Amino acid sequence: MKIAMIGTGYVGLVSGVCFSDFGHEVVCVDKDTSKIERLENGEVPIYEPGLDALIERNVQGGRLTFTTNLAEALKDTQAVFIAVGTPTRRGDGHADLTYVMAAAEEVARAAEDGVVIVTKSTVPVGTNRKVAEVVRTANPDLNFDVASNPEFLREGAAIDDFMRPDRVVVGVESEHAQDVMGEIYRPLFLREFPIVFTDLESAEMIKYAANAFLATKITFINEIAALCEKVGADVKQVSKGMGLDNRIGARFLHAGPGYGGSCFPKDTKALARIGQEYASPMRITETVIEVNEKAKNRMIDKLRDLCGGSFNKKVITVLGVTFKPNTDDMRDAPSLTIVPALVGGGAEVRVVDPQGRHEGEALLPGVQWHDDPYEASEGSDLLVILTEWNEFRALDLSGVAAKMRTAKLADLRNVYSVSEAEKAGFAAYSSIGRSPMGTEA
Repeated sequence: MKIAMIGTGYVGLVSGVCFSDFGHEVVCVDKDTSKIERLENGEVPIYEPGLDALIERNVQGGRLTFTTNLAEALKDTQAVFIAVGTPTRRGDGHADLTYVMAAAEEVARAAEDGVVIVTKSTVPVGTNRKVAEVVRTANPDLNFDVASNPEFLREGAAIDDFMRPDRVVVGVESEHAQDVMGEIYRPLFLREFPIVFTDLESAEMIKYAANAFLATKITFINEIAALCEKVGADVKQVSKGMGLDNRIGARFLHAGPGYGGSCFPKDTKALARIGQEYASPMRITETVIEVNEKAKNRMIDKLRDLCGGSFNKKVITVLGVTFKPNTDDMRDAPSLTIVPALVGGGAEVRVVDPQGRHEGEALLPGVQWHDDPYEASEGSDLLVILTEWNEFRALDLSGVAAKMRTAKLADLRNVYSVSEAEKAGFAAYSSIGRSPMGTEA
């Protein structure tokens, strides 16, 4: 089957490449000429483990191509996926559908009869029906169907998520659309991964509901962590005990400095906005948004306490600034709140991140970038683990502590333990949801 994928951002590129690996003929389309040129030259514009090899294999196999020419891409195409950005709209928190609707209008003018227009972008309930209206207005004679196919990809594990999904959600209105979507995902069906066919509105809502629930789990355990610090409990033991309950599950119960990334922040805001529009307030989601922002600011207070009440003239080394490991994504990362507070407070900030510098240099002005954590920590007053990259999970803590001017460690991902820090020679150690060592809670 021939498929067109509009948008070569994170979702579009990963989805298009994986579809080609299923054996489909896929054309990835983007208006950004430089991005398409890079892809044609074998350069991958995003960091995702394994994606470069998958692209190379399918390009060589003749199943994957890249172009800026939408009309050419849509020739003999049976399904076209819209995978463009839906950022949070300034002012009201709603998802900005400008790019989605513009793509739908362009598709209408170039598509052929029988095409299924599939929304892959995360969009509010009712968007697919608006897409259909835009298409009909732009080309009243076109015979087409619409479908909703939200993505559930975790950055850093996206290829495995696509190839071995918990489920695939598809919203359709016609038998033809269901047949086409079923054929596209046939390789997964043969491997018995569940494909859930539903109506358009339910498919749109599933995406928002799932992300809001996961964001709630993260925020809940972060609130529990704050209480654990006050009462002397260990949040790692608490989350383990909770997670062993099958009704709760262990995933997304890892305390940290707050969630970030491309999905949870914008999707929770969009869901809250949808609830307000329909006079059905999403009170839990609204609270999750508020508490998550407070969690980031609580980290700043924690670091300030370790610095004796002020960041001024302190040398602080930060390990990791992307919102999670195995990605170069900085969108809504906790570092974007925490690091500027350090710089603004008068600290000299040194940053080490395996993939974060490309975006981080523009987003985090005033910091020094280093490649080696040992070099960066030399003469520091505080070491902060902000993203749990594998490179930071087995540090020679004794060697790090010996190089520092003041050996203090803020472990905001609970990578290490109090005993490990103490044994390594740190004078103070603070983590999330556990009693600190050598400093006040």
